[in-house]
Amino acid sequence: MNYQDFIMALNIEQLAFVEDLNKYLMDSGCKASFEEKKSGMIASYKFGKPPKALIYIFFKKDGMLVRIYGENLDNYRDFLNTLPSQMVKEIDGASVCKRLVSNGCSPKCTGYDFMIDVKHFQKCRYNCFEFLLINETASYIKTFVEKELTARG
Repeated sequence: MNYQDFIMALNIEQLAFVEDLNKYLMDSGCKASFEEKKSGMIASYKFGKPPKALIYIFFKKDGMLVRIYGENLDNYRDFLNTLPSQMVKEIDGASVCKRLVSNGCSPKCTGYDFMIDVKHFQKCRYNCFEFLLINETASYIKTFVEKELTARG
């Protein structure tokens, strides 16, 4: 499966977002892979040496989601205070990081511990920053990806 196969599954709004994001990520030196799972198609972008997951784009019944791995969150924490309420609700609904809260989970697993305004979050890295792509969230998702990639650079 390749990029062309992946974009065939997108609607017009998703296509514009994915083409713009794909160009940015590829121009920035990311490695992309595309695969089809039972749940649908997945695009994965990695960056660095060795390559580490940066984002996944995948589908659920609600629509297209983008999962961002915010490993360098400390470099742009203030950005989280600018997120629309929809995205903050999605963060709030993510799983609690068992490693941070009860020292459960794998010793290699590291969750995210951060604040948005006055609310404290301790969330699992695998679904903390997983956002539904809608008109309201698209520009914030792109900015989030840019900030993480810049911090990794």
